[in-house]
Amino acid sequence: MKDHELDEVDRKILSIVQDNGRLTNAELAERVSLSASPCWKRLRRLETTGVIRGYQAVLDRQLMGFGVMAFVNISLTDHGERTCRQFEAAITTMPEVVSCHNTTGQHDYLLHVIAADFNTYSMLVLNRLRALPGVKEILSSLSMRELKHSSKLPFATRR
Repeated sequence: MKDHELDEVDRKILSIVQDNGRLTNAELAERVSLSASPCWKRLRRLETTGVIRGYQAVLDRQLMGFGVMAFVNISLTDHGERTCRQFEAAITTMPEVVSCHNTTGQHDYLLHVIAADFNTYSMLVLNRLRALPGVKEILSSLSMRELKHSSKLPFATRR
């Protein structure tokens, strides 16, 4: 489904469920000024077309014991398809890597990594990231303080 196929009601539904995915259909329908059945049909369409990929709780990483957050730039030895696919396959199996982006610029990948503490993070870098296929260089930046965290799309600022 393309963005231009979404109407204002769809966007309003998406904005609301981003804030609270636990609303009942009746509560959601009331907020978007629809009756329950049409609201449910729209929500199901947004789910089945993949616009809504799932629902999840947002956990406090520090309260869950993950005191270290790092952003890790990785450069590969070469950019051949085999090397990149092997690296990417290995990264997807690592739960400490909460996101991975193939980037432009000086480095090939940017990883968002969490760990319990600095020692655990060090062991991850030394024993696992360095051993990944094709890794040439690793440059880490540790977060001193998280000022903002969100995965919400900015409907209000979009034109």
